[in-house]
Amino acid sequence: MPDTDTHEEVNARREGQLGRITLNRPKSINALTLDMIRGATEALRAWWDDPSVQVVVLDGAGDRGLCAGGDITLVRDSALGDHAVAAELWREEYVLDLLMATFPRPVVALMDGVVMGGGVGLAGRADVRVVTERSRVAMPEVLIGLAPDCGSADLLARAPGELGTHVALTSMHLGAADALLCGLADVYLTPDQVAGVLQTLQRGGLAELRSSGEPPPGELAAARGWIDECYAGDDPAAIVDRLAAHPEPAAQDAARRLGSVSPTAVAVTLRALRAAAEEPGLAPCLVRDYRMVRRFLEHPDLVEGITARVVDRTHTPRWSPARLADVRAADVDAFFAPLGADELHLPG
Repeated sequence: MPDTDTHEEVNARREGQLGRITLNRPKSINALTLDMIRGATEALRAWWDDPSVQVVVLDGAGDRGLCAGGDITLVRDSALGDHAVAAELWREEYVLDLLMATFPRPVVALMDGVVMGGGVGLAGRADVRVVTERSRVAMPEVLIGLAPDCGSADLLARAPGELGTHVALTSMHLGAADALLCGLADVYLTPDQVAGVLQTLQRGGLAELRSSGEPPPGELAAARGWIDECYAGDDPAAIVDRLAAHPEPAAQDAARRLGSVSPTAVAVTLRALRAAAEEPGLAPCLVRDYRMVRRFLEHPDLVEGITARVVDRTHTPRWSPARLADVRAADVDAFFAPLGADELHLPG
């Protein structure tokens, strides 16, 4: 491919021994479009067998973050009309996630600022994931009537104890310290030091990328006790009950958060996390995720959540069903049933 890619929303180019992929929609915090996904995929495939590309670097244009996730307006429009549109975006996004994870030489993700949803899917499997004091890492899908996807359940299932369950069900925004604790990041640098990463990599200094100093304190290390206690098991209603009854104010706050989001999304998210623990690995997780998101396209909570949270900004979605007690196990099972001819097939 040429030194500079022609996709306007993603800038993929060669810089010496580096292959750089810069997501380029800064006004939208680089939220992913299909064109961006295709541009990044094209670059990775072109560099796959090119040994002169020693390291791939993923970053985002602007000063607000790497990536705020996927284009949820497109998802809403697709849910209201042609489901194939969102299905195509997700299918190609998951293929890109797997390519990023399995690229044959090191990948470095600069996770300064906002990294959410699809941004975690892209950056989460990099060999070196750099966070700063400005990093805000999250999978906030339950807020809009969806469940964390892009293989994030496999990442969060590996977090210590039940930290990943807490993060996924509450849509918690993780600073640098908590991202490191949960295994979603590797190196802490100040924002000023991030600018020097490219020079370090150009001189072949991947091994030199080490944390510099300590990040601001996080919240999760001190909360492990009540989190592990309350989030145990496979019953989402029992988890909420334990949180609400716990004397720790943060646990009660978590119960209120879970009570405000889609009950279906909570139940499906918990099932996805437990499935990822039982069958780890990115590829099987992405297959489950694709089945799951295709079923969410047919569920009323997805349109309701995006409309209330993002479009109308009333922040008062009316979920269906409205209570966790009314979410049947069989309904949750259906989200993960094979899709037949529409199944996701990943490159081997």
